[in-house]
Amino acid sequence: MLISDFCQIGNKLLSIRKRSGMTQAEVAEKAGLADRTYADIERGTSNMRVETLVRICEALQTTPDEIFLAEPQNRVEEVESLEERLHACTPSQRRTALALIQVYLDSLK
Repeated sequence: MLISDFCQIGNKLLSIRKRSGMTQAEVAEKAGLADRTYADIERGTSNMRVETLVRICEALQTTPDEIFLAEPQNRVEEVESLEERLHACTPSQRRTALALIQVYLDSLK
């Protein structure tokens, strides 16, 4: 589900920024924005251009998807389903699946 509410987008940015251990000023500097501009975006009192979104994503090392897509409500069910499917695999299939997941996760760094 796509998030279009400025406050929700700002909350996602806040969460991502905190997780990255950065201050608002650091994100603003890396994104080439005024401190106040980034603060307003994060508070949800200001919208942003696509170019600004791209620069913020680069500064936070994230993607627009992480900012604009809501987390599914059934995240636990998704994880449980994947665990069940892995459990049903043969040991060889499970090792392959886990190796593929590891390669994918490593590529995100």
